[in-house]
Amino acid sequence: MGARTADRQRGTARLRTAGAATALATIALSGPAAAAGFPFQSLQVQEGLLGALALGAGAAALAMGALYAARGRAARKAERETLRALAAARSDLYGLRQLALGDADGALLWTPDAGAEAFGSAAGVPRGADGVVDLAAWLGPAPAAALEAPLARLATAGEGFRLELAREDGARLLLTGRAAGPCRLLTLRIKAAPPRDGALPPPAAAALLTAFPQPAWVRDEEGHLSGVNPAFASAVGGEGPREVVERATELLDEATREAAAKARREGLAFRARTRVVTGGERRVLEVFEAAGAGLALDVTDEEALRREIERTVAAHRRTLDQLATAVVMFGADERLMFHNAAYERLFGLDAAFLDGRPTESEILEGLRAQRRVPEQADFRAWREHLREAYRAVEPVHDWWHLPGGQMLRTVATPNAEGGVTYLFEDVSEHVALESRYNSLIRIQGETLDGLAEAVAVFGSDGRLRLYNQSFLALWSLSAQALGDKPHIDAVAAMCRPLHGETRAWARIRAVVTAIEHRRGETLRLERADGRVLDGAAQPLPDGGTMVTFRDVTDSVKVERALIERNEALEAADALKNAFVGHVSYHLRTPLNSLIGYAHMLGEPAFGALTDRQSEFLSHVRQSSDTLRALIDDILDLATIDAGAMALDLGDLDVRETLEGVADAVRDLLQEAGVDLRIAAPADVGRFVADARRVRQILFNLISNAVAVSPKGGVVTIGAERRADAVLLMVRDQGPGIAPDVAETLFQRFEARPVGQGRAGVGLGLSIVRSFMELHGGSVSLASAPGGGAAAVCIFPLESPQRREAAE
Repeated sequence: MGARTADRQRGTARLRTAGAATALATIALSGPAAAAGFPFQSLQVQEGLLGALALGAGAAALAMGALYAARGRAARKAERETLRALAAARSDLYGLRQLALGDADGALLWTPDAGAEAFGSAAGVPRGADGVVDLAAWLGPAPAAALEAPLARLATAGEGFRLELAREDGARLLLTGRAAGPCRLLTLRIKAAPPRDGALPPPAAAALLTAFPQPAWVRDEEGHLSGVNPAFASAVGGEGPREVVERATELLDEATREAAAKARREGLAFRARTRVVTGGERRVLEVFEAAGAGLALDVTDEEALRREIERTVAAHRRTLDQLATAVVMFGADERLMFHNAAYERLFGLDAAFLDGRPTESEILEGLRAQRRVPEQADFRAWREHLREAYRAVEPVHDWWHLPGGQMLRTVATPNAEGGVTYLFEDVSEHVALESRYNSLIRIQGETLDGLAEAVAVFGSDGRLRLYNQSFLALWSLSAQALGDKPHIDAVAAMCRPLHGETRAWARIRAVVTAIEHRRGETLRLERADGRVLDGAAQPLPDGGTMVTFRDVTDSVKVERALIERNEALEAADALKNAFVGHVSYHLRTPLNSLIGYAHMLGEPAFGALTDRQSEFLSHVRQSSDTLRALIDDILDLATIDAGAMALDLGDLDVRETLEGVADAVRDLLQEAGVDLRIAAPADVGRFVADARRVRQILFNLISNAVAVSPKGGVVTIGAERRADAVLLMVRDQGPGIAPDVAETLFQRFEARPVGQGRAGVGLGLSIVRSFMELHGGSVSLASAPGGGAAAVCIFPLESPQRREAAE
């Protein structure tokens, strides 16, 4: 009885195994292979599965037959055959399980006889009290909850499904449910979550470096190239990565490779910039190498741009250093980024302190200690107010009044990248100049109002800008009428009642409105009321015009009276000259007859004369000679005054001239009892002059000297030659000349009596001065050292008057 029960149980197990195999095969063949992701697409695989199913079924039937045959055969033999058949069925069942599971991570199979059977990752999941697999423990709470409804429909209606759910760790779960007859299958595939560190997986990194347009490479432990990308091969001129690796063609120079190898041995990453020649061009590469893998980025354009920026920044720095305006830049961290030399000078800051990049607050604290910032009741609040410029959008303008009287204009401009740029302009001198300018303008206005002249200033637009009270009074205008700064035409119209229709204001308007070739204009205006004005229009440098009027009515009246008087005097002088010439001419004719007859009476041929008659005749001759000399002098003066005197210039020997004059005055000297001496060197030379006028000059001077010399005295005539002139001198031994009388002696008809003698007419010295002026020289008369008087005549060797006379 016990043997039968055991046989019965073993038969049941064999049937179950056969049923499970049949269900697996059916499900595997029933569902869409592509949808489930199983590799059952080929006909050969399907035929294999069918053969496995038949094998399993045959093994089960054989086992059943063997069980019943055991009764009629030997029990031991039947048992061995049954066990072999059962092992083969189990082996077939395992293979079918693996085929049904495929690439799934886990599966659940429900059959009517065996219930739920777990595969893969589901095999170790705990089951509940009812023997059902705990889906929450297998899949997670959220996916298990989302699977309840589809799984219920699969169990009851055989409705298949395909779901993709997310697990708490980020993994994606692909769940597929299928039905075949009474059997149900649930498979699970897990898509791993991306790495938490964000790193590229090796395949993706390799693909990326292969497609990367910049050179990339991999080195083995010995530092040799073991792999390169196409960009590396192109850079070194290779046909492809394989050829470059086989030939070990390097892109970097030896120094760079050695530095990278040293960093690799020390377990460090290597980064440097190097220059290489690739494609016939010199390029700059940024090299990165770590753990045997390297990458080179072409930064040639970046390097050129960086250098250009550096040159531009340096040029800007040099330019800013030349500015008188102080410039300082603070970064977003409120630390000093740049300052120019004017900033250092303006605030007296130490260069070393500024090179340490202090904060703005540190600089302000230092300036506060030096009293280089405005005095503030609350310095902290003022400093915080300055910091608002970092958050401003538009430039902030301010004025700093420093304790020392200095005034600064500040502009705080926020930078686009953060920070602030300050501009400090020292306007102390400008403010002082403006103050002085305003003071000068006020002084100018007061000065103009104090002037007697009428002054008006017109701008470049022709409108009145400035005027004084004299202008209002002169033209009878009111300040209200000129308050709107009228145009020159309007001002001329206001003045027309006084000046009438003259062209004076038209000329002034031409100067005021001229654009090019602006020239001043002077004019004289006679108004209808009889007043005479002198006007002037003078262009100013700023494009304006200053117009002035001066009342010259009284001056014109005096001028006209003087002109009339001068004209009368000139007419009288002309009349005098005509009279003198006429009278002298008519006097000379009878005088010559008288002198001739006097000489005739003295001749023995006309009879002898008594002594008294001879004395009378001698007086007649002397008087006639004196009168003739006087008439000659008067005619010479008249000729000189009329400008008709001409010199007969010639080469004159000085010594001969002196001797000739001495001979001419011998009778005069004997009569006066005076001796004459000549004091002149023999080589005194010659000079150009009118010989007749020179003798006349010497004769007049000797005559004056003889007249004042005592009897027995000596008159000395001499000459001296200098580099630029010849001097002729006449000295007497008379009483000398007082200083206050020396200049008056050369005036006409100025004569002084000497001793008991009678004064002469006073024309001799006047004629001497006139003749000397014609020669371009001069004459002087003064007391001589040791007594007496000395007359000196200076004849220049080169004289414009003598050149004109010669011409």
